[in-house]
Amino acid sequence: MLYSMTGFGSAQRDTERYSASVEIKSLNSKTLDLSLRLPRFLQERELEIRNLIAKQLVRGKVNLNFDFTRPRATGAQGSIVNKEALRTAWQELTEVNQQLGLSTEQLIALAHALPGALRIPTDASAATEEEEEVPWEELLPLLQEALDRANQFRRDEGQTLTTEILGYVDKIRILLADVEKQDPTRIEQVRLRLQNHLADITSSEHFNPTRFEQEILYYIEKLDIAEEKVRLVSHLHYFNETVFLPEPVGKKLAFIAQEMGREINTIGSKANNPTIQHLVVGMKEELEKIKEQINNIL
Repeated sequence: MLYSMTGFGSAQRDTERYSASVEIKSLNSKTLDLSLRLPRFLQERELEIRNLIAKQLVRGKVNLNFDFTRPRATGAQGSIVNKEALRTAWQELTEVNQQLGLSTEQLIALAHALPGALRIPTDASAATEEEEEVPWEELLPLLQEALDRANQFRRDEGQTLTTEILGYVDKIRILLADVEKQDPTRIEQVRLRLQNHLADITSSEHFNPTRFEQEILYYIEKLDIAEEKVRLVSHLHYFNETVFLPEPVGKKLAFIAQEMGREINTIGSKANNPTIQHLVVGMKEELEKIKEQINNIL
């Protein structure tokens, strides 16, 4: 089963004590390129988090964003206005204002500024001074949930890639079968060309039978593509088997594709036949599509 290196996964948890969210994004990369953004109290867990991600995502350019916030304290459990103190201050300021002539807005500002007019609820103050620590064991499942979703995304993308890549492999196999059908015609054309030149060569007074036989054998070997066809069929079969291995196979498939390319290029250079060379161009085109998709495979 192929896995894509492109993935996304997120998880969210909201409680009375905190809100936490984890977001993971991954793209193509030859190695694991990991970037973490963690809250301060999780900095000491960075190595553990890196090891967990490396084990489950293996490879890719991965960005992890771990957000953690606590709800702001409110005055719901007690008024922040000391009504009695504010009422007394207002009465006194009103009497004094007969001489000062201040505006109502100025009087209100003075009343609020007097000591004792405002107060902080006792429970909110205590919560600000000391917040309960959230244990890592409580947040770890949230990270794991985001990782599972990222892997599921990769798995779904991998199924699409599998269908596409195997389709390209099948097209190469079909084109190779056409080369096989065309090869006898090519060999016959080579034989006719040799026969047409044979009389002229043997009639020469400088004719050397031994040298001639060596050159003919070299020429035939140079044009023979039987071994290349057999090896290419073997590579195609091995490629299909590797696709369905359980472990990450992106690098292995890249090596197999490289070997397929060598055989296809050799067939094209040795064929010396326009029809077969056109078929080779088609195989190269399908192979490039395979290589492009392999770049995104884990």
